[in-house]
Amino acid sequence: MTQRAALIEKLGVDIDPELLSLALTHRSFAYENGAIPHNERLEFLGDSVLGQAVTVRLYTGHPDLDEGSLAKRRASVVSTVALAEVARGIGLGDHVRLGRGEILTGGRDKDSILADTMEAVIGATYLSAGAEAATSLVLRLVEPLLADPDRYGAAMDPKTSLQEIAARLSLHAPVYAVEATGPDHDRRFTATVTTGDVVTHGTGSSKKQAEMAAALTAWRELNARA
Repeated sequence: MTQRAALIEKLGVDIDPELLSLALTHRSFAYENGAIPHNERLEFLGDSVLGQAVTVRLYTGHPDLDEGSLAKRRASVVSTVALAEVARGIGLGDHVRLGRGEILTGGRDKDSILADTMEAVIGATYLSAGAEAATSLVLRLVEPLLADPDRYGAAMDPKTSLQEIAARLSLHAPVYAVEATGPDHDRRFTATVTTGDVVTHGTGSSKKQAEMAAALTAWRELNARA
C-alpha cells in the first residue's frame, strides 16, 4: 500500500487524487517548484465546512447550553492546536509537500501547517465527495475532542490551565522559553515549557501560539497523571 493510499484509508473517504495532492501542497513547496498551485484556497473552503459541521453538532447535541458556551466549545475544537492534534492522529504531517526550508525547520510537526493542511483536506473532501461526506469526515475526526469535556477549558486557555494543574500537583510554575526562526515576513516560533519533570514543545506563527501549543501538551500529560 502506498503512503497516499494509507492516508485515504485513514480518512475513510475517496478523494480525487489531484485534489488530495493539491490539499497536501504547502505554499513553500509551490514557490520552490515554479509557483504551482497550493492548498490555501482549499483551506479556506475546509474552514467553512469544519465550522458548520461542528456548530450543527454542538447545537443539536447540547440543547442545554447557551450561545456563549456553544461558542467556546466550538472555538476549542476548531482551534489551530486542536486541528493539529487531529492531524497528528492520522499521520498527516508525513504526507504534506513542503519546501526545503520548512522541512529543515520541522514543518511536518508545526501546528499551523498541520491545521491548515487538515482544513485543506476537508475542503478537498467536500469537492470530491460532497457535503455529507465532508461533514461525516469532520465529525469522525473531531468526535474524540467533542467527547472530552475536560479539554474545553484547557484548549481555550492552556497556559492558565497548565498553571492551575501544576499548582494542584505542587509543582513549580511553568517556565517558558521561545526561539524564533525564518525571515521577518514568515517568522516561526518554537516554545519549550518546563513543568516539574515534564518538558514539552509547541510551534506556531506567533510566540503566543507556540506557547499555547506547548502548554496544552504539558497540560495533557499532567492531567493524565492527576
